[in-house]
Amino acid sequence: MDYKWRVRQVALAALLLIGGVETGCAQPLPDSAAANAAAQAGSVAAQDPGAAVQQAQSVQAVQPLPGTPTALTPDEAQQSAAGNVAELQQMIRGSDLNELRTTYNGTYGASLLFYGKEMTYYVALFQNKTFWRVIKTSDETRAELIYRDFVQKTLQLSDVEIRRTRLDAQKAFTNRMIALTQDHANRLQADLQVAQQQQAIVADQQKQTRDQANALQAEKAAAQDQLRAVQRQVRDLQRQVEGGLPVH
Repeated sequence: MDYKWRVRQVALAALLLIGGVETGCAQPLPDSAAANAAAQAGSVAAQDPGAAVQQAQSVQAVQPLPGTPTALTPDEAQQSAAGNVAELQQMIRGSDLNELRTTYNGTYGASLLFYGKEMTYYVALFQNKTFWRVIKTSDETRAELIYRDFVQKTLQLSDVEIRRTRLDAQKAFTNRMIALTQDHANRLQADLQVAQQQQAIVADQQKQTRDQANALQAEKAAAQDQLRAVQRQVRDLQRQVEGGLPVH
């Protein structure tokens, strides 16, 4: 009686286990398959209850957990990037990591690195040598695809930065040209002021010289008039002195 009761309990447990596995995998077995499984479980239970329990446990162990993904989705890969970043930063301090490719665009860059000991690839997106997204994979083809995708992202991310850099350079160049031109204008203005001041000085000197020349001319004319008058006086005196003397 106890033996039959144990057989029934084991068979019931096997049926419940099979039904739970079908529900967890979201793929129900056909009726015939379920019946065969139940019959097989019952047969095993009838022959050896201990073996039936062991078989049920082994079936449960090999079944995947409900909802377990077979591969990382892009969102999940992005969510796991933080851990990969810390892992890669730690590995870079060693000498086992090989840098296969690196592309820079502005301050952004993408790198493809290889860890030969585990045949693992690390694809990193970084800015100013700081990693902010890292994907880890053992698939070489996927690593190359992700690397090319990251390179395209660096192009997109750096576009505005490169444009800003060029505009900053153009602005600095324009400001420098404005400063040079203003300096040239200031020098010309200073030269013009000096020329105007010198011209005013020369004009004043010319006026003074003309005035002095006119004064000298007047003095010369007066002196000549005085000379002629003195000469006439001398001749008159000479005639008076020589008056009454025989003429040669």
